[in-house]
Amino acid sequence: MSRPVPRQSSSLLSLLITGSVYFVVASIALMASRFEGGLAFIWGANAFLMAQLLTSRTAHWPRTIIACAIASALSTSLFGMGPLAALPMAAINVSESLIVALICRHYLSERAVTGSVRPLVVFILALCGVADVVTGVAAAAVASLLTPVGFTASWLQWYTGHALGGLTCTPILLMLLQGEFGRWMRHTPTAVKLEALALLALFTLVTVHIFYWARYPMLFAPLLPLVLIAFRVGHMGAAASIVILAVIGGMATLSGLGPLMIIPATLGERVQAFQFYLALSFLLSMPVAAELNGRRRLFQMLQESESRFRAIAEHSGDLVLDIRVDGVITYASPSALEQIGCAPDLLVGQSAADLVDPRDRAVVSAAHRRALAQPGAVHKVEFRPLLAVSDLDWCEMVSRAVIDDRGQPSGVVSMIRDISRHKARQRALQQVAARDSLTGADSRRAFLEKLDAEMLRVRQGARSSLLLIDIDHFKSVNDRHGHNAGDRVLTGFVERLVAGLRGVDSIGRLGGEEFAILLVDCDIDRATILCEQLRARLVRPIELNDRGEAIGITFSAGLVELDGDSTRSAMLEAADKALYRAKHSGRNCLRLAA
Repeated sequence: MSRPVPRQSSSLLSLLITGSVYFVVASIALMASRFEGGLAFIWGANAFLMAQLLTSRTAHWPRTIIACAIASALSTSLFGMGPLAALPMAAINVSESLIVALICRHYLSERAVTGSVRPLVVFILALCGVADVVTGVAAAAVASLLTPVGFTASWLQWYTGHALGGLTCTPILLMLLQGEFGRWMRHTPTAVKLEALALLALFTLVTVHIFYWARYPMLFAPLLPLVLIAFRVGHMGAAASIVILAVIGGMATLSGLGPLMIIPATLGERVQAFQFYLALSFLLSMPVAAELNGRRRLFQMLQESESRFRAIAEHSGDLVLDIRVDGVITYASPSALEQIGCAPDLLVGQSAADLVDPRDRAVVSAAHRRALAQPGAVHKVEFRPLLAVSDLDWCEMVSRAVIDDRGQPSGVVSMIRDISRHKARQRALQQVAARDSLTGADSRRAFLEKLDAEMLRVRQGARSSLLLIDIDHFKSVNDRHGHNAGDRVLTGFVERLVAGLRGVDSIGRLGGEEFAILLVDCDIDRATILCEQLRARLVRPIELNDRGEAIGITFSAGLVELDGDSTRSAMLEAADKALYRAKHSGRNCLRLAA
């Protein structure tokens, strides 16, 4: 069982869906298992209502109860004991679920953890020891008055069917409604998922064999894989196994197949025997899985505690903080004085956000929330400190949540280290990476980033242009004069163009002898004029060496005015097509994009 996690949905559509699901499940049970004309031998509809109540706010209970009561009355009128029994049976059905929900809410309000033993025991006692005993008396009284089935037989039919339906279906429905299955799917490693799938497949095959193919009654055979699943997969795997056993074994028993056919009794009595077997299987696997889950959580808490103290011992030069869920510091390591110039005692009781520069508080707070939302993961974030000593200007914080005995995050342990030198090297490398090592022009990546930024400005109303340039017959320069001369041509080419550009413009080397120029706040007409001015700067030949050798070069160009409704790729493609036309028009010319 699990601690109720209130859900918000109470719309008319959700109530209609709730009532419809209850009606369908109840109707199927009535049509398939009223073997003696009285109460149904199999009943899982109330498990659905219990799960709904246990996972929703109490303010939403009346609407949910009314929706399921109407559905119960309809199913009883159409497929059960008739209209006379509709209202009494509806009241009895919702009473069973309401009793269980009220008891669980009362006794599990402070300590109700998914997969732990205590809430599971409370649920079993509430269902089997109180709710089904009390409501069974009322249901048997109605059935004995309206059907040929006696009071005792009716009570036994109600008790076995409803107790087993609640035990079998409610736990897995709770897991689904609370999103526990989704969290398990997201956070569980693939290898563990594959193991769980293989074990459930093995259990399914064993169950099918026992109930459909085996020559001898071996009802004990599924218990081994059932216990193995409880150990390896946990309470979720155990609940899934019980559902698999109920579906396969129930269908076989209803079809007149399986080991229970050796019992010389009616179909209803065989179904009751199967339900007893299923209840024992539930009581064998689910408490074991819950206990193991609790031990697993305790072991995880010990690992977290060990990791924290190991970090303190092994990384004494770094600042280690214990931070509560609300962001308040409860412990600071002695290195706080060396790292940020503040005594550890002064940090305790202060908000951790006060250590962070206001510009970075949002990202640090987001990392803190992620650590609490994903307790098993390590989260890193870089920030600038508000107070610093020496040359400390950048820090890295590594955080991981600490969970309590209920499996809930109780805080975060964070380790803060100085990464100022790393950031300085990173900035230096970024500056180097942003420049073409030969020509000094922007690298391809840096130029494209500038182009992206300018496209955003264009979408806001600016007018800018993109010029794509290719040096004419550059290959012949390398072939005739060598690669050193080719490098000198590229360097001189960029120097001439840069001298003719404005301070806001950018030139980048896209590859080889292909360059691009971003003309900021320059429409197509002004860009055309500027391109011709650049062409004029190449009239004088470029010197190849100290001996006075020089070579004259020209370039072909494609020009496009940036369109805010288009994309970067589309703009580059348009300029490239214009450049292609320039090359095939005799070179040494400019062509505009269509």
